Amino acid sequence: MKNKIALIALASLTLAGCENQAGGAGGGGSRDQIRIVGSSTVFPFAKAVSENFVNSNSFKAPVLESTGTGAGMSLFCSGVGADTPDIENASRRMKASEFELCQTNGVTDIVEINIGIDGIAIAQSKEGPSFTLTPEQIYKAIAAKPFGKENTSKNWSDVDASLPSIAISVYGPPSTSGTRDALTELIMEVGCKTDAATKALKESDKDAYESICHDIRSDGPYLDAGENDNLIVQKLKSNPKALGIFGYSFLEENLDTVRGIAISGVEPAYDAIASGQYPGARPLYIYVKKQHIGVIPGIQEFITEFVKAGTRDGYLVKAGLIASPDATRVTMTEATKNLPLLKKDVLK
Repeated sequence: MKNKIALIALASLTLAGCENQAGGAGGGGSRDQIRIVGSSTVFPFAKAVSENFVNSNSFKAPVLESTGTGAGMSLFCSGVGADTPDIENASRRMKASEFELCQTNGVTDIVEINIGIDGIAIAQSKEGPSFTLTPEQIYKAIAAKPFGKENTSKNWSDVDASLPSIAISVYGPPSTSGTRDALTELIMEVGCKTDAATKALKESDKDAYESICHDIRSDGPYLDAGENDNLIVQKLKSNPKALGIFGYSFLEENLDTVRGIAISGVEPAYDAIASGQYPGARPLYIYVKKQHIGVIPGIQEFITEFVKAGTRDGYLVKAGLIASPDATRVTMTEATKNLPLLKKDVLK
């Protein structure tokens, strides 16, 4: 009997320790609202889910911050406790280095949820000169050192004689943005690898390869527009000859004033992104701190609502999200129930 009482006492102490870690003294006090940080691309989707979540539950509205994916990961991985975020919105997958940072700071139990698909749209004002691009042309226009040489291109015609003789002016995401990471990996790197010698660097000198293929020029033609994608849309309206880079949902919301630019002949459109035919298609994620579930109220209910809202007939699709394939959505629905832990070996 004494042993049974001791085991119950030990279990109670362990549970109390977990609760204190997320909501007590070591975590900056308790909290009765979910705190979410991260991607500006995912932000409007998270906002829509938050509104429906509050309307259909008795929980308080989550606190949302649009920090950018990279900055959000730093906050998410800073530790466990009420003074740290519960959920990270991400417009690209968590990096292995970020996973390691989480582990180092005690964020040992992370759940990854794929909420849908987005496309990196390159757009222009409807008043601007219409043209199409390839990944190689985009790379040559905005890379710091295309194929290892300093970028001296001023006009699009310097990149390719078939393009308009107008100044290269591209408003795009900052280095902290998941959209920027996806841009470099899905489009710039594809253009970079068209040169055989540069492509070979990936095996012989990975650092040099990544610098040549991923670094974006800082001499003026590429303009860091911050984490506010709506600001880029406004810039395009006032500068018809400029291009903007942002998530597909922002393009769809503003089709009355801007149009998407086809990449390799494929327009940024729902079906092309959903099928993977469009070169800039990418999955979107939320990352959940499992150690906070059951301590901060409403987290599991919130992520369940997020996945449910991303079905083909869900309200997020109407807001511009691309629904994931059926098999992925089934897996993610199960993940909201079973909360499987993310493993480092699936990350880059």
